[in-house]
Amino acid sequence: MKKDKIFKTIFGVLSAILLVSLVVKLIKVPGGMILSGLFLGGLELAGIVFVCLILSAILQIVLKNTSFMTIMLITLTLSFVGMHYQLFSPTLVITVPNGYVGEIDLILSGADENVLTVDSNGIGYLNNWTFHKTYLKPVVVQLDGTNVEKRLVGFNQSTFFGNVKSCCVNGKEIESLSFEIVSNDKIGQKQYKLKDLTVLVNKELLKY
Repeated sequence: MKKDKIFKTIFGVLSAILLVSLVVKLIKVPGGMILSGLFLGGLELAGIVFVCLILSAILQIVLKNTSFMTIMLITLTLSFVGMHYQLFSPTLVITVPNGYVGEIDLILSGADENVLTVDSNGIGYLNNWTFHKTYLKPVVVQLDGTNVEKRLVGFNQSTFFGNVKSCCVNGKEIESLSFEIVSNDKIGQKQYKLKDLTVLVNKELLKY
């Protein structure tokens, strides 16, 4: 019973910390349609708790010397760790040409490494893992080291990166994450300066 109490305390603290940090993280997660990331994530958290309740009841049949609450807290902790991994996003550090204004396109690439120093057309490349995990607003600096964060304009208030599909190279779509860098007199105003990626990308780096 003493060991059970120790486990209950340890996993109770861990699950509480993980839950609070998940809620904080969900505030920054992109939403879907008119629903915020926090709302959708809250539904997922509720589902996790429900599943853990059922799983804990089943496990207690086998682990008779362990209390239901201890099993519940352990399953919650493991589930919250899994959700943290699911929601993890790297913060990209992107380098742009001095004075660059226009759309930045980070192309889904078949390469192992990210190319985050974009070319004169605002094009960089992301490997498969980074492309599908990234949603946090990046750090963007010019070649001279100037931070241009105030001039960044995202897709909308809840989702920074726009997911763009351009047709076509060899009959396949090009997929990219995009945002804009605007001039100082256009701060906060999306300019919709689109370009034809099919003639600008390095086709050897593409992943279709």
